[in-house]
Amino acid sequence: MSMTKSEVCVTIAAKNAARTIAVAIASALREPEVAEVVVVDDGSTDNTAEVARSADDGSGRLKVMRLDVNRGPSFARNAAIAGSKAPFISILDADDFFLEGRFRNLFAAADWDFAADNIMLIRDDATSDATKIVAPDFAADPEFLDFERFVEGNISRRRVQRGELGFLKPVISRAFLDRHRLRYDESLRLGEDYELYARAVAHGARFKVIRSCGYGAIVRADSLSGRHKTQDLKRLADADLALLAIDSLPEGSKAVLRRHERHVRDKYRLRNFLDVKAERGLASAAAYAFASQSNLVPIVQGVASDKLEALFRRVGLVSRQKRVPPLRFLMAGTSAGKER
Repeated sequence: MSMTKSEVCVTIAAKNAARTIAVAIASALREPEVAEVVVVDDGSTDNTAEVARSADDGSGRLKVMRLDVNRGPSFARNAAIAGSKAPFISILDADDFFLEGRFRNLFAAADWDFAADNIMLIRDDATSDATKIVAPDFAADPEFLDFERFVEGNISRRRVQRGELGFLKPVISRAFLDRHRLRYDESLRLGEDYELYARAVAHGARFKVIRSCGYGAIVRADSLSGRHKTQDLKRLADADLALLAIDSLPEGSKAVLRRHERHVRDKYRLRNFLDVKAERGLASAAAYAFASQSNLVPIVQGVASDKLEALFRRVGLVSRQKRVPPLRFLMAGTSAGKER
């Protein structure tokens, strides 16, 4: 059975995205299910807002809002949600694009509150026009993510290409968000998608994923998401502690959430150690490391791993420069990601 009222609001939080925003908007306006495209210029210092307005197709579906001060992606997305009416919400990053027919596939069944598809990850230098790359025809192979599967799927591993489930860009039921009073946590500038999705699934959201590919993501070395601050890691770990306070979570779900919290907290401790060393010297950094075992263990492990990897590079056992392949897929390669 197909969804009724499958009108979608595409929200685009944009900062200094004049170079890419027109492509993102055009890919959204091309889709017949898109009733609104709301761009929030998050304090850009370039002409993002002007370029966005010039991408209007005359259908009356485009709205551009501008914030005078940068407030972060969570605030911008919440502003877009508040300034729109469509019953479904879709997140699109300002340097990404939709593949044609994306929403037709996602709305093929009415059995979800969140629905996400495969992501085509394209290296920025792979082609002069990434939008012309055609994804393979993957079988849909639907799967529903429970809380434990989702959180576990957001624990990254060293020397493994990143592909956390928090990178997914689902279509979201506005009714579900409103019913459970859910919005993006505006204190987060890292992992804000993960936190919203996890909280929604904890409140019973049916989170459906299909392997059909409908989202094109450009992998750039200078992306804003790749330039997070050390304190952003601490805030994300603290968000996990807030999730642990949800009384309805079973113990198994809390256990995997604690693993994710330790994973992020350990990253924070290592990054903070390196910051202290750079700012105040080795003695201060050592004092921080030896202040507690919870500090010392991840710092020693992280530093040792970095040193060992540097040694392997010097003797030629590891490539000096890690390069993502020109084209890969977030969920392809799993047992459920076979091509048709």
